[in-house]
Amino acid sequence: MSTQARRGNTRQRIQDVALELFSEQGYDKTSLREIAEKLDVTKAALYYHFKTKEDIVIGLFQDLSRPIDELIVWAEGQPRTLEAKQELIRRYSESLRSAEPLFRFLQENQAAVRDLSIGESFKSRMLTLFGLLREPGSELTDQVRCMTALFSMHAGMFAMQNLEGDPEEKRNALLEVATELVTAANPPNRRPARPDSAQTVSP
Repeated sequence: MSTQARRGNTRQRIQDVALELFSEQGYDKTSLREIAEKLDVTKAALYYHFKTKEDIVIGLFQDLSRPIDELIVWAEGQPRTLEAKQELIRRYSESLRSAEPLFRFLQENQAAVRDLSIGESFKSRMLTLFGLLREPGSELTDQVRCMTALFSMHAGMFAMQNLEGDPEEKRNALLEVATELVTAANPPNRRPARPDSAQTVSP
């Protein structure tokens, strides 16, 4: 195994263990020393890859949010049809599979995330997806449907843990509800509301 590959594995292990501890104990209550001890490495070895806890989170966010970035690029090249928006929601559901640990961290460390640089990055991605789902000048209720469709999918991952059932069936149920919301917000024969007569949410 090459040195680069070994370093890559170490970096990944640090991220995995840190994310586990952040989710279990909270971001603020977890120290770099605890992460190093859990990994059975020295703090110096940890510092070689990450100088601060925020550096670890930024690396995690970049790695786990890459599928969402790719989805945004794809969606921006599609026509603004109902079919394209339904496909966007379906692909978003798929992207959450790999990003699930990140969303768990965001959900369980909301106060800490607000003070980290990734907080604004995450908000920006959500607003970009929202802008791709809603029609310009759409009614406020339809904008709420589009935003709820997005947040119901990753918030639902945690809420659904308390419901009995197969994980894949629960994931499909969340996707079905989100798709229904997007469809209701984008009926094929409805004209968009006039921008000067409707309340809008800036993307």
